[in-house]
Amino acid sequence: MSALPVRPNHRKNRARRILIGVAVVAVIAGFNGPALYRYGSEQYHEYKINRPEYKAENGHWDYLEVPSEFRINTIHAALLHTGKVLLIAGSGNNQKNFDAKKFESVLWDPKTNGFKLIPTPKDMFCAGHTQLPDGKLLVAGGTKRYEKLGGDVTKAGGLMIVHNEDPDKPITLPAGTKFSGKKNGKTFVSKDPVLVEKAKKVFDKQTGRFLRTEAGLGRIYVEAEESGKSYETGTEDNYRVHGLKGSDNRNVYGIAQKLALDKKDFQGIKEAYEFDPVAEKYITVDPMNEARWYPTLTTLEDGKVLSLSGLDEIGQIVPGKDEIYDPKTKKWEYTGIERRFPTYPAIFLMDNGKLFYSGSNAGYGPADVGRDPGVWDLDTNKFKKIPGLSDPDRMETSATVMLPPAQDQRFMVIGGGGVGESEKSSEKSRLVDLKDPNPRFKDGASLDKGTRYPSASLLPDDSVLITGGSEDYRGRGGSNVLEARTYDTKSGTYKRVADPRVGRNYHSGSVLLPDGRVMIFGSDSLFADDANTKPGVFEQRIEIYTPPYLYRDERPAVTGGPKKIERGGSGTYRSPQAATLKSAKLMRPSAVTHVTDVDQRTIALEMTKTADGFKVTVPKNRSLVPSGWYMLFVTDADGTPSEGVWVEVP
Repeated sequence: MSALPVRPNHRKNRARRILIGVAVVAVIAGFNGPALYRYGSEQYHEYKINRPEYKAENGHWDYLEVPSEFRINTIHAALLHTGKVLLIAGSGNNQKNFDAKKFESVLWDPKTNGFKLIPTPKDMFCAGHTQLPDGKLLVAGGTKRYEKLGGDVTKAGGLMIVHNEDPDKPITLPAGTKFSGKKNGKTFVSKDPVLVEKAKKVFDKQTGRFLRTEAGLGRIYVEAEESGKSYETGTEDNYRVHGLKGSDNRNVYGIAQKLALDKKDFQGIKEAYEFDPVAEKYITVDPMNEARWYPTLTTLEDGKVLSLSGLDEIGQIVPGKDEIYDPKTKKWEYTGIERRFPTYPAIFLMDNGKLFYSGSNAGYGPADVGRDPGVWDLDTNKFKKIPGLSDPDRMETSATVMLPPAQDQRFMVIGGGGVGESEKSSEKSRLVDLKDPNPRFKDGASLDKGTRYPSASLLPDDSVLITGGSEDYRGRGGSNVLEARTYDTKSGTYKRVADPRVGRNYHSGSVLLPDGRVMIFGSDSLFADDANTKPGVFEQRIEIYTPPYLYRDERPAVTGGPKKIERGGSGTYRSPQAATLKSAKLMRPSAVTHVTDVDQRTIALEMTKTADGFKVTVPKNRSLVPSGWYMLFVTDADGTPSEGVWVEVP
């Protein structure tokens, strides 16, 4: 009798095929790693990025679990000396929030993953901020009015310059003041109050003879009383101010150029606040002299803060009227000099007290004014341009970092794009050494793609994490760059690491956390699809990148030691791994927006070993080490960092 045919064991054979397939994939991966990683199946992708070996080599990305009631359109982020991170949305680039006066901030604690809503008094959307010497965060400026595109403008409007020829007194005109053209007969209404300074008498410096009177000026935004194209004006006209009597009626008048239905830009506010990390609340301080939207705040050698650029209360770029905040008096004063920059200019304090402008900016402003990089002496207002910059017409939305250690005064400018909504982008990384008597930009390693809005965070192993961005304006055409790299400051090379899961472009940034991880937030794509047909939605998801150094067996521990070290002074700390330690550094916490972070810097410390730990000495140079709170990191021979220990430098 013949044997019955054996029925195939489909489960067993299927399992064998799967095992063979996985083995083949593994072999191919050995030869084609990155290519297969990008083009392989989603299942294999998840398998690979979660392998311990992969994490140890490339790091890992995770989503931060944020309860729904704390999810906001994060525009700004700052690490506080309490270890918590302040996330600021203001109205979050959302007109409905603005109209409802819904202004939001959230405090996140990375240690407990706890969240707290912070009452936010004004719309801090697109404000400036910086760390203050006492550990508070200064926030200044923000949004007074959202932009209106040409088709959305129903009432003709624009800038009215109010003149006051009375040398004896200023005058304040309330909101709602009417101005009627002497030639065109059309009436416009002011939207806000305006202070018009008194006129100034001008005398000959040699003879003292009176020469003339220069009218005091005030600037105000006005709109037509009625809607419609017929209320537009074509040329300059003088305007009578309603409601004035006596000499005021003769001395005070308005002058306006064309008042039209064209696009109206965002308008800024003057308000300023200090955020207290201990009390966890905003504290009102004196407002700035100028309204600013998209300003940069840069800490100076003496601990005061320079505020510059931005769009003013009528939507025009502030005409170089820079001002300084004194944290002791809580007051602002003009510098007395004028220098014009586009908005959010990347301006850093150098170790000689001068300022370095890299050319990086976030937009708004003439294409041919204030865009050349250089060294600026604030005392004399002299500006020495630095040549050699490649892709100089693609510096908007680029990122700039002061490479570690800060003592070397080397800077890197990464990516960027053309002015405005340009499709142009740059893959360049430009390097400049400001210790050179004749500094000149040189090209360094390039990115794979032209990249606008790259985020760049200094890491405690002295590398730089560069992630995100998009090839086109605001991720247009599905152009987000889902790549991350670390830059080796010694070799000058990039290394591809694990890719982020979320695209990041406009309104994004990154912050180094005290435990050595990096938080990446925001993104405000113009469109939600590659075909550019659906409006974009603000990216509220936050990612955390864990670098490879946190997947090693052990990291140095630091305990004890002082909480405060004077410049030139020393502090002794304990560490069980003291024998293996190779370096120590102070890292200034970030305050970032629009991929602009002029606060972060890494300062190398002199380190000597002790019986059970180590001693570090802080440099004496106040410009190198601005007053404030820092994270103290030590690293071992492998570059593995400790957790950051908070230290105050008064």
